Amino acid sequence: MTPLEQIQSIKLPFAELKGVTFTEADKDRVVARMLVRPDLCTLHHTIHGGAIMAFADSVGAAATVINLPEDAKGTTTLESKTTFIGGAEEGTTVIAIATPVHRGRRTQVWQTRLETEEGRLVAVVTQTQLVLV
Repeated sequence: MTPLEQIQSIKLPFAELKGVTFTEADKDRVVARMLVRPDLCTLHHTIHGGAIMAFADSVGAAATVINLPEDAKGTTTLESKTTFIGGAEEGTTVIAIATPVHRGRRTQVWQTRLETEEGRLVAVVTQTQLVLV
């Protein structure tokens, strides 16, 4: 099974609720897309910060899952920091690209860049995932 197939085979209800679609995955990079729907927006038809954070968390967690040691039972987020750079309007698609900062036996750290399809930076999220044993 490829890393992308592995991610796609996992039941991720919250990612599904947000409409997250994983499009690429290998041990060093996971990419996903999410349409900015009205229910993910603020009053001004711009993606809500919480939606950005939740999207990045799903992608970073999926990246951790495909990098877990064989004896691990799963992962959970320990810490997440989001730097908001710009907005994304309703109807646009945001792309999340997660790359590793650190992959250890007990923790993994992933940085996820969120951009519009035109390449405008929306946010940068750094999260620490605990490896559950």
